Amino acid sequence: MSSLIYGMIICGIIIMVTNIARFLRFLLGSRDVLSSGEKWDLIWENIALALLVFFLVGYILVAAFGKPDLIIAGILFGGSIFVAIVLTLLFGLIGTVKENSLNIAETLISVVDARDPNLRGHSRYVQNVTVALYDQLPPEKRKGINKVSLEYAALMHDVGKLGIPETILNKPGALNDEEWKVMRNHPRLSREILDPLQSLREILPWIEYHHERIDGKGYYGIKENEIPYAAKIIAVADTYSAITMRRSYKPPRTYEEAAEIMKKAAGTQLDRELVDVFLTIPRERLEACVPEGVEV
Repeated sequence: MSSLIYGMIICGIIIMVTNIARFLRFLLGSRDVLSSGEKWDLIWENIALALLVFFLVGYILVAAFGKPDLIIAGILFGGSIFVAIVLTLLFGLIGTVKENSLNIAETLISVVDARDPNLRGHSRYVQNVTVALYDQLPPEKRKGINKVSLEYAALMHDVGKLGIPETILNKPGALNDEEWKVMRNHPRLSREILDPLQSLREILPWIEYHHERIDGKGYYGIKENEIPYAAKIIAVADTYSAITMRRSYKPPRTYEEAAEIMKKAAGTQLDRELVDVFLTIPRERLEACVPEGVEV
């Protein structure tokens, strides 16, 4: 009987350690725009972690110094199983919510793409290239930029074009000065559209400033270190997509042509260091970034 009692408690300890490890992974992975919450959410998460550790210590103390009977052992073992089940249900629910959030975002972007034939697949292409560039960066450059948040910002970078008249979006020829003035406002419109969503506040500057240039000749005139690093990453991906995608007014350029254009833009339009890193991405990785149905 004694071996059964202590066997149940030891199993409970192992399960609780696993529960804590799973919860820690969840906390580390919940700092992106799809799962970050209000200040109180973070406080409750820390309280939950502290309680899990407290329970684990209790299990260990009972095993080491207590004189548990079968009922106590059953309660401890059952408690660890219950926590494991709750965590599984919680993670599954959050995963479903995140998946639905992405589906909603992708639907919204499909509306943007549908308004302009030249944009079809562009946002997804920029998103994929942004991730490829992020993965190629050295670890110290990735620090401080959540990958999921960056991916989401890249996907949503042109959502402000919902506020641009179709006569401008679909104009076959060059835009005049007044039309360009309207078009250049789309990053700010993106921010206005997404601003009510509290969880997206972190990425709004990344979206709003993705058309800024290193030399300060972008849409809003900020330059170099004034531009968020994440916005510079999206700018490189956006430029590559614009060069290599087929548009109604121009044929697509090859990878070699795009590389040469981006080298010339390094240090003026684009961040030179990011262009250098971009050019080290394996070509097959970039080819895999092309969404289905996009002609390049």
